[in-house]
Amino acid sequence: MGIIFCIMGKSACGKDTLYKMLKRDFPMLRAVTMYTTRPIREGEQDGEEYRFVSEARYQELTAQKKVIECRTYQTMAGPWRYFTVDDGEIDLARYSYLTLGTLESYEQIREYYGQSMMEPLYIEVDDGLRLERALERERKQHSPDYRELCRRFLADDEDFSEENLERLGINKRYINDKLEVCLASVEKDIRSRMEQI
Repeated sequence: MGIIFCIMGKSACGKDTLYKMLKRDFPMLRAVTMYTTRPIREGEQDGEEYRFVSEARYQELTAQKKVIECRTYQTMAGPWRYFTVDDGEIDLARYSYLTLGTLESYEQIREYYGQSMMEPLYIEVDDGLRLERALERERKQHSPDYRELCRRFLADDEDFSEENLERLGINKRYINDKLEVCLASVEKDIRSRMEQI
């Protein structure tokens, strides 16, 4: 049986970078590519970070009962959805997987596949450093949206509250103030978990 390793953390904690490095270092882990209705950012590629789809396509997948989990964020640019689809990509009888998510998505995927099939990888960074990283990333956009950056930053405190982490049994934190150290720690735990299955 396989495992779904779910990388999560507040915005600008470095989870996207870690995700790419883990995909490189663990080619045996298949990627679960989430879907989103948000606009594609500069430097992103459809099918890599996300599958970028329209609201109409989301509604079609929902009607077909293929949406495993979904989060909708009321942004300054309107509602954006992030969701996971049962599109045949996940086969836990044969493979293990790596995905990006939030606490909410982790909980819903865990309910869908079962707690024993999930391994949370919670990435954490000091809020000041996280804000610096978010500003740097936003400045590189063709049309920076600082209001949305601030909304996400503040919403993360509620979404990733200590109460929510505790409720879901997420006790281990991977501190990402030094990328190489954080990566080594995550990789060590992935290897250990893989040896158990």
